[in-house]
Amino acid sequence: MLKHNIVLFLRNIKRNKSSFLINMIGLSTGIACTLLISLWVMDELGVDKFHEKHNRIYQVIEHLNFSDGVQTMIETFGPMAELLTEEFPEVEFAAEAIPPSWFGKHNLSIEKKSIKAVGQIVGKDYFNIFSYGLLSGNKDDLLNDPNSIVISKELALGLFGTTENIIGQVITYEQDKRFMVSGIFEGTPANSTVQFDFALSSLAYKDVPPWTSLHSWNGSGPKVYVQLKEGADIVALNAKVDKLRKSTNPESIRTAVLVPFADHYLYGTYENGKQIGGRIQYVKLFSIIALIILVIACINFMNLSTARATKRLKEIGVKKAVGATRRIFIAQFLGESLLMAFIALIISLTIVALFLPQFNLIVGKQLSLIFDFNLVLILLSITIFTGLIAGSYPAIYLSGFNAITVLKGKLNQSFGELWTRKGLVIVQFALSIILIASVLVVYMQMQYIQNQNLGYTQDNIVHFNIEGQIKNQKEAFITELKKLPSVQNASSTTHSMVGHNWSVGLDWEGRDQRNIAFQVVGVDYDFIETMNMDIMDGRGFSKEFGADSLGLVFNETAIRTMNVENPIGKIIRGFFGQGTIIGVVEDFHFKSLHDKVEPLFLTMMPQAVKKIMVRIEAGKEEQAIAEIQQLYKTFNPSLPFEYEFLDKDFQELYNSEQRVATLSKYFAGLAILISCLGLFGLVIFSTERRRKEISIRKVLGQEASQITLMLSSEFAKLVLTSAIIAIPIAYMLISNWLSTFSYHISLNLWYFLSAGLIAMLIAMLTVGSQAISAANKNPVGGLREE
Repeated sequence: MLKHNIVLFLRNIKRNKSSFLINMIGLSTGIACTLLISLWVMDELGVDKFHEKHNRIYQVIEHLNFSDGVQTMIETFGPMAELLTEEFPEVEFAAEAIPPSWFGKHNLSIEKKSIKAVGQIVGKDYFNIFSYGLLSGNKDDLLNDPNSIVISKELALGLFGTTENIIGQVITYEQDKRFMVSGIFEGTPANSTVQFDFALSSLAYKDVPPWTSLHSWNGSGPKVYVQLKEGADIVALNAKVDKLRKSTNPESIRTAVLVPFADHYLYGTYENGKQIGGRIQYVKLFSIIALIILVIACINFMNLSTARATKRLKEIGVKKAVGATRRIFIAQFLGESLLMAFIALIISLTIVALFLPQFNLIVGKQLSLIFDFNLVLILLSITIFTGLIAGSYPAIYLSGFNAITVLKGKLNQSFGELWTRKGLVIVQFALSIILIASVLVVYMQMQYIQNQNLGYTQDNIVHFNIEGQIKNQKEAFITELKKLPSVQNASSTTHSMVGHNWSVGLDWEGRDQRNIAFQVVGVDYDFIETMNMDIMDGRGFSKEFGADSLGLVFNETAIRTMNVENPIGKIIRGFFGQGTIIGVVEDFHFKSLHDKVEPLFLTMMPQAVKKIMVRIEAGKEEQAIAEIQQLYKTFNPSLPFEYEFLDKDFQELYNSEQRVATLSKYFAGLAILISCLGLFGLVIFSTERRRKEISIRKVLGQEASQITLMLSSEFAKLVLTSAIIAIPIAYMLISNWLSTFSYHISLNLWYFLSAGLIAMLIAMLTVGSQAISAANKNPVGGLREE
């Protein structure tokens, strides 16, 4: 029987090559899309899970309880690490860290060889907590010596050309300090959120600004990680940690809590002290898209199988006449469907192998087809799901035919059967319209972000780190910078103008009981002018006023939040002692547009600045970079010059959204393509069923154009129904996504109408081609059929 069914399956493929080809295109494309998304989802879910004891690694975060809400910070105070290990036996290891995103790139050299590498400052037990594959050294005392440095395998090869016998070798850091290699680690894998090439001991920075917060309760900044002992009660421990944190400063508005380190990547968004999501939303989104595309492909199979049912009437009738039961037919048709799915799987693997490099470029990952247990399980699950879902309705439909009726060659259509197929097409196009509308809105939101007034001019701003000899000759270097023909202005700052900054509380006359967090940006002279910020009241910093070291420039939001009238000249007290408001600057964005502009002030910190900002003349970018590099080399002859453009940094804040936009565009296109294949199948079924009717209409004088219009109008109604169903669903989903931005476009009806119109046009092109073909056939063949 198995051999017999396989022979029938192959004969049906040979007899119906076109429908087999359409089925293969739909199924293989659907499975390929699902597989690509599955690889991405698996990688996302595996981020930071490679650490040997990742389920016992936690991070200390703090909630700042301000009067207008709770602000969550993923950093705390450096001494928390030592305090936790001393006070709680549940804590096995704890370590503070100034992460790579803050510490940045630095120059490392031996003799005449120099390399710029990304580093971080960490506590002595950092490598006991995190598993980065130690190749040399003892992890228990890697960083006990303040003068020790741990480097990656890649950095060791770059500097020494080998990883052998380099423990104890000396590396010069920033042409200034000397550190001794105490260990070599394998490196950071691609699925690690922390990417670094070397680590320095926090003991070396005990009294080095601005990293003194590593050993002080006076300013936050470091991150603190802990590894708990097996079986530790995290709920009970968190209660004790919070109590301990409050004991360090009873008047503090801060509360501390331990959260799983590996969860932060996917669940890192907080609102008013509550975890509300993060990248997990995109994981869920694309998981749903994968399921949608797979279901659309399965619907195609159902429609085409039932549309071709008339070709198998005699086979079914003869088998039923000789005693074949419905169960046998269901097994046969499900078997055929599963076999089709496995053939489609083989084709889809080829498609994935071809397109995976391009997919990696889009998603910014290094995904690969490695057939481990998890991938094989996913492949089998996708294939069996596809086969069973795609074949379920055809199996039930075809096995239910009456033997006598089918032997006569007739197939009566019930109202329910007809609308089942139409309903499936409506579902297909409704899903496609939702995807198209989403792509349009995401694109418009990205355009809005790019054109949004940030409160300063980000174009033509080049920035780079203050390093080497420039640290000691910063003023002279900036003075020379301003003399370059292609440079319009230059200054320095503690903040890159992109992303989170540090916040403090302030006091002033007339302050109410509210606790307000103020973001702080340390600057030098000419910063406001370099960034093209607008002064709304008062003035900026100027060397003409000797007291500007105590001057403060607030943004508009800060003044409104403080409820201060006539702010110029008001006395402000804070970590800097006592200062005076000398100016109010227009609000500017220093985070992404997901966040509202927060209260902020600028203060003179010429000794703490770490970045130089240079505004160059538009259209002279290459000339400017060459001139700046030449000047840089006169101060740092042995250091490579590395720089970034500020507008590029700002766009990187939206990498996730840009990737969502790009992927959504491709997947929406594939969804509508696969949907049209399903529609094509239904058109085939309809024209075959109405072949005699079409022939009679032609004999009675009806034009081919009228017949085409008649056939097309039926399917136009289906797509219109899809649009009516899809638009409110799309509106709800897109509104929810836009709400994650504090600044976003307004939803216009034309976004959704355009999506429906695009779907309608594509559908009508698909239907029209087949309808024209049916309308132009010779009516004689149709009239001969009984």
